[in-house]
Amino acid sequence: MRPGVRLGVDVGTVRIGVSRSDPHGMMAMPVETVARSADDTAVRRILEIIEQLNVAEVVVGLPLALSGRHTASTDDAVGFAHALADRTDAPVRLVDERLSTVSAQSALHASGRRTKGSRQVIDQIAATIILQHALDGERASETPPGTLVPPSIGTAP
Repeated sequence: MRPGVRLGVDVGTVRIGVSRSDPHGMMAMPVETVARSADDTAVRRILEIIEQLNVAEVVVGLPLALSGRHTASTDDAVGFAHALADRTDAPVRLVDERLSTVSAQSALHASGRRTKGSRQVIDQIAATIILQHALDGERASETPPGTLVPPSIGTAP
């Protein structure tokens, strides 16, 4: 397992869930929920978190349809991942996140909490599920998870 803190990102149209791993890449835990806006405020906040935590890698959830097809949400997440890759030295990877929000909602219900009023928590749990899945996959396969997002041509990280 490669060492270093990983950051998990669950991109939504209204909110972005953020999680992190321990320095050994064993366990994911929630960090915060970032409000999404039309400007790049959310990207800037996540870049601040990357710097504060000295993140070695960023894992962005790739929301595919159950069939594996791309959707508008897929394109949004890919665009967000590119915006991060263009502005950080940390590698950014896209990882399949199908059903992560459903799993987060189920976990919330199992703990006795209602979905209403817990949307920010759900986003953090979803980011944690995405990141933990990536960590477990890397440990099992001994290869980095998902697909590396290259910075745009002509952009310095």
